[in-house]
Amino acid sequence: MRILIVEDEIKAASYLKKGLSEHGFSVDIATSCEDGLHLARSEGYDLIVLDVMLPDRQGWSVVQELRAEGYDLPILFLSARDAVHDRVYGLELGADDYLVKPFAFSELLARIRTLLRRQPQRQTDQLQVNDLELDLLRHRARRGGLTLDLTAKEFQLLALLLRRSGEVLSRTFISEQVWGINFDSDTNIVDVAIRRLRKKVDDPFPTKLIHTIRGVGYVLEERH
Repeated sequence: MRILIVEDEIKAASYLKKGLSEHGFSVDIATSCEDGLHLARSEGYDLIVLDVMLPDRQGWSVVQELRAEGYDLPILFLSARDAVHDRVYGLELGADDYLVKPFAFSELLARIRTLLRRQPQRQTDQLQVNDLELDLLRHRARRGGLTLDLTAKEFQLLALLLRRSGEVLSRTFISEQVWGINFDSDTNIVDVAIRRLRKKVDDPFPTKLIHTIRGVGYVLEERH
């Protein structure tokens, strides 16, 4: 599941991205209304976490524009403004929830999961290649009918590979998407993670799905 965070406080945005990524979500960050609108219109997000107070204008306008253009994805407001009329205003504009800062991450996570469950089941909630299946909402992985015991990072890495099945992904891209870091050529974190993932996803099965493209990166695909 893909989430867009529109938040200008870099430390707060990074904290949210790290926490949500650890729970299997793919997360992007925008630091202004304009950037948020651009990403929301051009990318297929499943939910937006939106701050009210942003540098270029207030987050209210993001909801207004997206709803006017027919975007119906869930939007959750984050704001230090806790007055009842602010919460009511945000919901009346078309937001699906409103969470007052400061908040517990566990509550944010619960609210996000609740909003996503309310949405009609989407094809992207279930990813599959050959007999490998990933249920993104329930955070479950199965292959050949057997449940795979994956860590949060392994699940996120596998979800990335499945979403982009057939596409060769560079180590730099993988490290940015899964760990939120710029790739360091002296670090083999991606190779180690792929090796551990293969032991669970590929080694016990005759058909191998995760392939190395020497000098480039990795690809998940079914080869005949």
